[in-house]
Order: sequence, then C-alpha cells, then structure tokens
Amino acid sequence: MVVVFVLIFLAVLAAFAALHWYVWRRLFRDTTRGPGPVRRAGTVLIVAGPLCMFAALATERAGAPFWLQRVLAWPGFLWLALSLYLLLALLVGELVRPLLMRGRWGDRGRESREGESLDQGSQDRGSQGQGAEGQGAEERRSSDHESTDPESQDPESSDPRSQDRGSQDRAGQDPGSHDPGSEDRQSPDPAPAPTPSPSAPTTSTPTRRLFVSRVVGGAAAAAAVATVGAGTYGVLSGPKVKRVTVPLAKLPRAAHGFRIAVVSDIHLGPILGRGFAEKVVETINSTQPDLIAVVGDLVDGSVKDLGPAAAPLRKLRARHGSFFVTGNHEYFSGAEQWVREVRELGLHPLENARVEIGAFDLAGVNDVQGESEGQGPDFTKALGDRDRSRAAVLLAHQPVVIHDAVRHGVDLQLSGHTHGGQLFPGNLVAGLANPTLAGLEEYGDTQLYVSRGAGAWGPPTRVGAPSDITVVELASRQA
Repeated sequence: MVVVFVLIFLAVLAAFAALHWYVWRRLFRDTTRGPGPVRRAGTVLIVAGPLCMFAALATERAGAPFWLQRVLAWPGFLWLALSLYLLLALLVGELVRPLLMRGRWGDRGRESREGESLDQGSQDRGSQGQGAEGQGAEERRSSDHESTDPESQDPESSDPRSQDRGSQDRAGQDPGSHDPGSEDRQSPDPAPAPTPSPSAPTTSTPTRRLFVSRVVGGAAAAAAVATVGAGTYGVLSGPKVKRVTVPLAKLPRAAHGFRIAVVSDIHLGPILGRGFAEKVVETINSTQPDLIAVVGDLVDGSVKDLGPAAAPLRKLRARHGSFFVTGNHEYFSGAEQWVREVRELGLHPLENARVEIGAFDLAGVNDVQGESEGQGPDFTKALGDRDRSRAAVLLAHQPVVIHDAVRHGVDLQLSGHTHGGQLFPGNLVAGLANPTLAGLEEYGDTQLYVSRGAGAWGPPTRVGAPSDITVVELASRQA
C-alpha cells in the first residue's frame, strides 16, 4: 500500500514538474533569443513559485509559526491560481499559434511577399526594356516621319529610278546582315526567370517564430494576471448578498417570511483576517435576518492564532440568535477549541443537536470529517425523536449528507463546502464530488440549498464562482 502511494505521489509530482516546464518553455525560452536576464528571471519564478506553494500548504497543516504562514501564504497560494490560468491560457494559445505562423508572419505570408518582390522585379526589368525599346521606336518613328515628309525628302528620293535602285540594293542585301534591333522588336526575349537564392529559408525564420511566441506568451500572461487579479479583488472586497425563497409544506402561516442568513466557508486564516471578518459581519447584519446560520469552515488555524480575527463575530445580530456547525477545516484546526470559542463569541453550536425556533425545528450535525475523531454526524441524535408534523431545517456543512436528511424527514438542508468550484474549471471536479454544487435543488420531499461561501480556501481568488451570503426566506405553502 505504501509503495502504491509513493508511486502515485511520484507520478503526480512528475506531471506537476512537466506542466511547469511547459509554462517556462512557452513564456521564457521561446520568447528569448538565448540565455540572458529575462530567461534567468523566468527560471527563478518557475522554481520559486511552486516551492512557495508547497511550503504554504505544509506550514498551514503543520501548525508552523503564524508569521511564517502569513509570509508564505500570499505568494504561494497566488502562484497556485496564477499557474493554473497561465497553463490554460497557453493551451488556448496552442490553437492560435498555427494560424499566426501561417498568416502574415508565416510561410504563406513569406512566400507571398517573395512572389510579390519577384513580380515587381520582373515588372521593373520589363519596364526598363520597354523604355529602351520605346526610345528606339520613337527615334525610328521620327526618322520615318522625316523620310515621309515631302519637304524634307532628298531630291533623288523622289525619283522613281532612285527608289528602284534602293529597292534593288535592299533586295541584294545579305540576309544574315540584319538590324539587331529589328529582331528585338519582332520577338523580344522574355526576362530570365528568377531563381531563389540557395540560402533562402524554406521554413519560418527564427525571427517570425520569436515574434509569434512573444505575441502568444504575452497575451497568455496578460489574460492570466487579469483573471487572477479580478478574482482576488472579488474575494477581498467581501461577499455579496443573495436572496432565495424556499416554500415549505409544513411551515405554518405564522412563520411565513422567516429569514435565515446563511454564511459558510469564511476561511479566516493567514490571508483573510480580522478585516475580512468585519466585512462579513457587517454584510450579514445589514440584511436584518431573523436567524443566522454559520455552516462550517469558519477558520484555517488555531484559536491561538485566529482568535482575534474571529472576534468580530461577537457583533452578529439576529432576533433568534446565531448558530454554528463544524466543517471539515475545523477538524484540521482543533474543533473542540473552536466550538468553545464560538460559544464565547455568542454563537450557539449545534453538535448533533436540535432546538425549536417558533414554528419549526432547527437541527445541526457535525461534519463527516469528525468521524476521524469519533465526532461524526449523528442524525438519530439530532432528529430521531422529533415531531415530524413540524417543519425541520438542518444545518450540515457538506451536501453529501442529503440522503441521510431525506431518510430523517428533513424539509430543508442548508450547506456549504463546495465554494461553487471557486476556480474554474474546479467546478467540474466539485460537481462530480457533490450532489449539488450551488443553489437550490429538491431530493424527494427534502430541499437542499448550497451556498458558494463567503471566503476562499488557498488562493484568495474566485473565478466563475462569486462569494455570497444567502438570505433564505421561508415561505408557507398555506399562505
């Protein structure tokens, strides 16, 4: 088993190295004429980026000094996002590269320009020949004009006998002794066909290949930087509010319009700190919810390091209070300590527990990651003895427990965990691993709503999956 794991690890590492070599080749080797400062700087970047990324991941999981985590997190995690989009952009560039090489700067363009040059040269030589012939013809026309002008004719030329003698002289002329110009006038030799120089290149010249490589590489780098920059700005500026109405058959008319602010995956850590938590709290309070549900992955780190960052949660305000369930990252960060911490901040942890909120039941289960510590989800404990005539809303971090929720008669499950994929095309992978990637779906008589989350894990970047805080408004079908 260990040997298989090592082989898989080595295969993944080799593929990772090969992809980075490809990025280096297209961005730095193919865009430079030879070794130099640009190529050396590119080599340093391609080597240092992955090293920072692995170091950031390792120090976070190992609980290294928090200052070291913060130093490595920004360059390491941003490189993860940037390298992804550099690779995707360069792969798209491979589709464009042949078109550019066969376009104006490629073989066809070169041949076209050479053909035009040869044609122009032939035309120039023809024009010169025509000019010389034209000049001779003009002189001959002038001479003929003079010879036909009665006033300028020699007296003897008007004598018929003189004309006869001239005819006889011309008739007796040696056929071989003819005017050289006359043959040129009658059948001019065509200009010799130009032959290409033996040194002329038969393929695209290095200059053209270099130009196309620079165009493609520059466009790919610009696209990747712009994508990561926009995605990072979207996260750091804070989540946006999303509103969803969910009708419940068992909800009484008195609870119609009950609003639950759902926030998940805040991921306070080395990058997203106290300032980000304050934005989240301010956004939630601005919606004036009746109840606040924090459905896991609040932090990436210990209470010692992130306690001050989480302190703004004390300011959360809702008529029926704020509730919390663990996510998988809490079990990487010390779940028991964080449960105690959020309780001190005024949130109510639901550890496989249930409370009555007016006309419906609110239940919460631990994350499935807790099974590694004997603290996994217990649906029987949370929902087993409840009155099924009442509507039930379940807080569970991961959508994968929806089938347990269906079996226990839950009307609505609120989850997070997926981040909506966070970084395209990560949504394709996340969609395969989860029953619902984001939004509202029905599973039998149970509805599942999955939030994309407020923060981000790893790179503080989202592409194609904007962060959100969702206000879920419960609607009574009786109303």
